[in-house]
Formats: sequence, C-alpha cells, structure tokens
Amino acid sequence: MENTPQKPQQQTRKVAAKSSAAAGLRELFIDELKDIIYAERALVKALPKMANNATDAALKMAIEEHIAVTETQVERLVQVFEILGESNRGVKCDAMEGLLKEGDSILEETEPGPVRDAGIISASQKIEHYEIASYGTLVAFAKILGEEEVAALLQQTLDEEKEADAKLSEAAYNSINIEASEEE
Repeated sequence: MENTPQKPQQQTRKVAAKSSAAAGLRELFIDELKDIIYAERALVKALPKMANNATDAALKMAIEEHIAVTETQVERLVQVFEILGESNRGVKCDAMEGLLKEGDSILEETEPGPVRDAGIISASQKIEHYEIASYGTLVAFAKILGEEEVAALLQQTLDEEKEADAKLSEAAYNSINIEASEEE
C-alpha cells in the first residue's frame, strides 16, 4: 500500500446566529415569505424595463404577460400572510436585488436586438430559477407546518414560475438564441 500524503483538514468556521434569528421552522417560514414578497414586488417594478428593452415581439409579450402574473402572485402572498395572521411587509431580498442588478448590466452591455433579447432571457431564467427554488421550499415548509391552504396557494405560484421558465426556454431555443448567434 502506497503512502499517499494526507490533505490538511480545512477548518470551517461556525457562524453565530443574529439575535433576530429564526428560532423555529415557523419563524424561518415567515422570514422566507417576507423575503419572497419583497422579491416579487421588486420584480413587478423591474419587468416593464425588461419588456421595453426587448426587441422580439413574442419575448416582449411574454414579459408583459408575466407582469400581470407577478402582480397576482403578490396578491396571493398577501392572502398567505392574512391566513397566517402576519404582516405582509417584505424584507429586502439580497438575491433578487443581485439578479435584477445583473439584468440591468446585461441591458447596459448589449445593443438592442437578438443578443440583448438572449441576455434578457438569460437574466429572466435566473430569476425564475430563484423563484422556483424559493417557492418549492416554501411549499415544503407550509406542508410540514400543517398549513395546507397556504401550501396550495404557494403551489399555484410555483406552477406558474415553472410555466414561465418553460416559455422562456421555448423562446430561446426556437428563435432568439439562433438569431443572436447569427449577429456575429
């Protein structure tokens, strides 16, 4: 048997929780809901800019339709907070802030046309994937906590986010990415 050198064990630092940290799953659930309602409200404000900068008519229409869907999702979240007897005041979502900032960068770094449209799809899909992950977790938390009505409302939104992602993929694969590749 060969004597192979051992890798030094990497030290991991334990993180101390803030004094305001969630003590239990229900508190974490409420914290995550406050995060996603902030994210959805920020998205409602950001989507018109994306639609205005899209040049592909189908992409522009899909984004405009998603504005209405997102507004409905915010209303659904307000309903969730009412059912839970909690305030629907959001808490800044750093993830969504970063994703929206990245979307703005794509707009600034591309000329109007198929390449920018491909960038808008890229940024939009990152947002959809974040939302899919968030809502999937929230549905699981709601079910574990016995909040079946809340779980059903959140599942509706999760299904809508998956549908939006599929539409973006279809637009990308059917024309926009092909047109963008021909720009060079």
